[in-house]
Amino acid sequence: MTDFQWPWEYEFPPFFTLQTHEETQKRQLDVWCNLFLKYLKHLNKFRINVNESTFPLYCNESVNRRLSADMILKILTKLQASGHAQQLDKKGNEWLVYWHTLEEYGNTIYEWIQETGQTNTVCTLYEISSGEFTNDKEFHEIDEDVLIKVLRLLEERGKCELIELDGSYGVKFL
Repeated sequence: MTDFQWPWEYEFPPFFTLQTHEETQKRQLDVWCNLFLKYLKHLNKFRINVNESTFPLYCNESVNRRLSADMILKILTKLQASGHAQQLDKKGNEWLVYWHTLEEYGNTIYEWIQETGQTNTVCTLYEISSGEFTNDKEFHEIDEDVLIKVLRLLEERGKCELIELDGSYGVKFL
């Protein structure tokens, strides 16, 4: 894995403090949201904890700056509003973050199913997320909980049927 290329803002100490000017704050949060998505994609990480104090995304030791929990929550709330995150607990400590919206993942997976002639067949979640034929796909190594959310969305749209048996899932694409 190559090293992550941090944006110049990450080295700018005020970037870690929520700005008071409305337009500056909006731009700052946009940059943070973009950074969250890029960094988590780089790590292939879908689950984050707001209280993970040593997580490099939250703190830059070289400039001695750290995001506050409130600011992290503002960023995650903005990501949630755009369809890129979901709070997992009542306190807002645990989050799922996805660099594509669930709908975008759904479209990509369904296009792949159609391209590979797998409609009207049953696939395992493993085949979709980790199979050898998905290595070059954006959904390769997708978190299982995120994949299930995507498949439930596709199911609501009549494009698949999620099958659960003894705690394991399969999916039939229609």
